[in-house]
Amino acid sequence: QVQLVESGGGLVQAGGSLRLSCAASGRTFSTYAMGWFRQAPGKGRELIAAISRGGGSTYYADSVKGRFTISRDNAKNTVDLQMNSLKPEDTAVYYCAASQTPGYSTTLRMYDYWGQGTQVNVSS
Repeated sequence: QVQLVESGGGLVQAGGSLRLSCAASGRTFSTYAMGWFRQAPGKGRELIAAISRGGGSTYYADSVKGRFTISRDNAKNTVDLQMNSLKPEDTAVYYCAASQTPGYSTTLRMYDYWGQGTQVNVSS
């Protein structure tokens, strides 16, 4: 089992940057693929980035490709999301999640553990 806590959200102007971090408890962090999801008001939760257990494989949704970067440090039990060139449409609650699926998963239901979320607001 793993517990996840996100941090780093806040208010930023369009074009700015934020770095989200997710800290995981437990000694088995490296056995989980990790994902970052977001949920905007009135919309469903969507996967925006995922990374495999060792960090060698990554996935990005088209909406964030080229602007966001996911990374992990298994020694520190953290997974980060660097967000650049932010747009107002990036405003959402951002969640990190852990999956025991080999590789990484792009399916929400394959993620077993979730953080509480951190709010990101991008002003125009």
